[in-house]
Amino acid sequence: MTGPDTNAARAAAPAAADLLGPHGPFAAEVPGFAARAQQQAMASAVEEAIAEREILIAEAGTGTGKTFAYLVPALESGRRVIVSTGTKALQDQLFHRDLPRVRSVLGARLSAALLKGRANYLCLYRLDQAHKDGRFASRQQVAQLQAIRAWSSRTASGDRAELAEIAEDSPLWPRVTSTTENCLGTDCPLFNDCFVVKARRAAQEADLVVVNHHLLFADLALRQEGFGEILPGAQAFVLDEAHQIPELAGQFFSTSLSARQVGELAQDALAECANVTGALAVIQPLVEPFAPLLQRLRLAIDALPARGALALFIGAADVSDELDRLDQALHGLTDGLEAHAERSRGFAALHERAGEQIARLRQVRDAGSRDFVHWYETTPHGFALHATPLDLSAPLRELRAQSRAAWIFTSATLSVAGRFDHFARQLGLDDPHTLSLESPFDYAHQALAYLPPGLPDPSSSLYTDHVVDAALPVLEASQGRAFLLFTSHRALRRAAERLAEHARWPLFVQGSAPRHQLLEAFRASGNGVLLGAASFWEGVDVAGEALSCVIIDKLPFAAPDDPVLTARLEALRDAGANPFAEWQIPAAVIALKQGAGRLIRDVGDRGVLVLCDPRLLSRPYGKLFLRSLPPLPQTRDIADVRRFFADAPAPAQETP
Repeated sequence: MTGPDTNAARAAAPAAADLLGPHGPFAAEVPGFAARAQQQAMASAVEEAIAEREILIAEAGTGTGKTFAYLVPALESGRRVIVSTGTKALQDQLFHRDLPRVRSVLGARLSAALLKGRANYLCLYRLDQAHKDGRFASRQQVAQLQAIRAWSSRTASGDRAELAEIAEDSPLWPRVTSTTENCLGTDCPLFNDCFVVKARRAAQEADLVVVNHHLLFADLALRQEGFGEILPGAQAFVLDEAHQIPELAGQFFSTSLSARQVGELAQDALAECANVTGALAVIQPLVEPFAPLLQRLRLAIDALPARGALALFIGAADVSDELDRLDQALHGLTDGLEAHAERSRGFAALHERAGEQIARLRQVRDAGSRDFVHWYETTPHGFALHATPLDLSAPLRELRAQSRAAWIFTSATLSVAGRFDHFARQLGLDDPHTLSLESPFDYAHQALAYLPPGLPDPSSSLYTDHVVDAALPVLEASQGRAFLLFTSHRALRRAAERLAEHARWPLFVQGSAPRHQLLEAFRASGNGVLLGAASFWEGVDVAGEALSCVIIDKLPFAAPDDPVLTARLEALRDAGANPFAEWQIPAAVIALKQGAGRLIRDVGDRGVLVLCDPRLLSRPYGKLFLRSLPPLPQTRDIADVRRFFADAPAPAQETP
């Protein structure tokens, strides 16, 4: 993509800040576009970081327009750029809406590609296998398979997002998509028609590739999804919603083995017998022990917390013996698969997969290494064992050094009271360039922070009832139109019970329907009250009058039962650091900023942020939380809240 004249052409091109300025092409061509000094400043910083292959942390407050601020210099740079987003929804929005608009205004002729993880693409081979298998749990699944087969003949991308009529959590999708483990790779008879292969080839050839963080780290952590590297060779990485990176990086540098993976191995081995004469008699007896083994293991740990240190798991009755039997069963299946490996591509792949699971089981059970946190988590019907690195900074630092690329990390929530130490330390960013841009919104007139008086300590057994009592007069003043965000599902359920007694506004409670359906219904209601926990604190965008109030019950300190967090805090303590001040407070500040950020999403929005936790005023660290929020006027008087809403235009009423 770059040639001998690239540098000269870049020097002659207009600066990114000018392109986004009041006299630039965006102001002239994009309806409603307004030049923003913050956006121009970020564009300049990104432009320099790409040109000099630097590391940049750019916190851009809501309304900055950070997407254009990094896309414009990326497209103008003449470099190969990878843009990574936090979710697939943001990835689709970026590729299908924002990127075409910027390319059109700039007249950029470079190529772009959208790439998702393999589970998002239909696998033609597994679709054919599912059809031949013919075993389905319901008539609905039969109808869904017919719909998928019809779609398979007309789709160009195989991206399952095209087939919206089949729910994302349909149990049929895992049967017709592939995983790294069950993919046959180049041995697949349909390899040349594979949608994953086509998408990866397009990404390898593109100047700009849009991925999501899950895929980015799957690739960077050398857990390739089957067909070679697509990210090495990039000269710049732009990571949007970068506050999610530390947790996601931990997942992809972990070794894990789940009951689901083992169960699928057994099922796939049995299914492959249909393709090889005489195999069933050998494989079936080797597969039969797995279902009862996994069931016994799950029952043995039924009384344990949902997640915890591996020692708790191993300490449960008979678990260690059952894990030994699982190891023996995997070895037995591996030997049986090896005997048929030369008879079919499927058995060869299954033999390799079984060997990998034996190695993973050994790694996750080896609790002797002080560099890893060994832990478990349970699901309603299964469990997973993990070994997670205690310190992620070293492998991440090595990856960046190998890439020799520019790295731009951006989000609305990366700093704590203007400092980026916590984020930089987690990712091993040594002396990065930093930029903090306040939102262009007029918070002094658009918003109000209300800290209700008289609330007890959050440890009180009746705390949630007091929160609801404090919220009710606010909801009366706002006429509903509110999010209530909770730090625990238990508090959420209690608040839902209390609010249901009043029945003044339509209630939308997390867990009662899929998230996107709840949000659609909330927007349509006009005066709804939505109660949400963790997944509603970020990535939720409701602009306009439908959301005019955000109520947060507590400061979002991480749950103390997280085994990875517990181990990291202990390591900090052993090193002579203060884990509460150096880890727990900064992490909670960033989480609070995410929740508070749901309130003002547009230049025309108005609203009240209700912060119920009395520790904001009673504890010294409370000032740090308040200094980290946008500059909202603060009050402790409910009369100010009533006046704020009385001065606002009345919410539009739906026509009956």
